[in-house]
Amino acid sequence: MNDIQQRGEAAIATPAARGVDIRLEVAVIPVSDVDRAKHFYSGLGWRLDADLTGDGFRVIQFTPPGSPCSVVFGSRTTTEPYARLETDVLKSCGELVVSDIEVARAELADLGVDVSEVFHYAGSEGRVSGPHPERSSYLSWASFSDPAGNIWMLQEVTARAPGRVDTGETTFGSSAELAAALRRASVAHGEHERRTGGKHDENWPDWYAEHMAAEHAGKELPL
Repeated sequence: MNDIQQRGEAAIATPAARGVDIRLEVAVIPVSDVDRAKHFYSGLGWRLDADLTGDGFRVIQFTPPGSPCSVVFGSRTTTEPYARLETDVLKSCGELVVSDIEVARAELADLGVDVSEVFHYAGSEGRVSGPHPERSSYLSWASFSDPAGNIWMLQEVTARAPGRVDTGETTFGSSAELAAALRRASVAHGEHERRTGGKHDENWPDWYAEHMAAEHAGKELPL
């Protein structure tokens, strides 16, 4: 077997099974004029997901039509909620979405990656150790860098914000993601049965389906 064959086989090697999927959903891009960039991407017909202003930073997110990946840009986007760097110049940064931040962080650590602790942000307190107390979507983070200094942010997302998902489609990226949604629906349905006097709900499959579809699309959950 020659060297080219060996390199080719290495390139298509199947990774070991993981406990949680890690999906690339956001790419951070550098821009010199934030408002001009916003006008440009709006003109393309891309969906505006966010235009957030905080203490010394501004973050804007757009998603191309039908794309599972968004772009983020802004001023000082390398500060909160990304990573504090010694410069305002944006380095390469990508966002990886996971359904369980603690499991994903532990798996990276087991692979020898120098990954940060799980953290969240608490207003004036800034960065706080541990996941968000209510485990709300988008609010729990971890980060790591590759040898070249490129930054990867892990973000826990279990339910999408309104408008982020086509309400006519409910899809899950893996069996693990589907199982996590079923577990959340099971807990919610238990509360539903308790409120209805503890009676068995024969239509629980319909209730599960409605709950999972609404949660996935960021809509109001069934009572």
